[in-house]
Amino acid sequence: MPLYFAYGANMDAAAMALRCPASRLVGQARLRRHRFIVMRAGYASVVRDPARTVWGVLWDLALADVPALDRYEGVAGGLYLKTTQPVTTETGVRRALIYLGGSTVPGLPRPDYLEAVLAAARAAQLPDAYLRELGGWRRGPAA
Repeated sequence: MPLYFAYGANMDAAAMALRCPASRLVGQARLRRHRFIVMRAGYASVVRDPARTVWGVLWDLALADVPALDRYEGVAGGLYLKTTQPVTTETGVRRALIYLGGSTVPGLPRPDYLEAVLAAARAAQLPDAYLRELGGWRRGPAA
C-alpha cells in the first residue's frame, strides 16, 4: 500500500473514511522545501520554496482506494497531478504520493473550504504557527 501525504481537505479523517474506507491514518508528516498555497481554482496546493515547510498527515493508502481519490482530486481533468515526494515523519524520511495543483497561480479559497482544512489541521494537532499561516489565506494570496 502506498503512503499518501495530505495537506488540504484530505487531512480530514471522517471525509477520508468515506472516500477511502480501506486506508488508514499514519500520523503527522512534513513536506520540506515547499509552501502551502490556495490555487486559482480555490483549493490547496503546494509550491517549491526552499525556506518553508508544509505540514500535513500521512495515510497508508489502500490500492483499492486510489481510483476514488484520483476522481476526488480531479486528476483526469487536470485539477491535480500525481507525483511522489520525500516527506519527513517521526520515524524518518519516506516517499509518499502527493497531489499537486495543476496551477500555481494563487487565488481565493472556495467558501467554507479553508475552514474545513483548518479544522482538519487542528484535529491533526499541527503546529500553531502553521495553523496561523493557513488562516492567513482567508484574506487571499497577499495575506
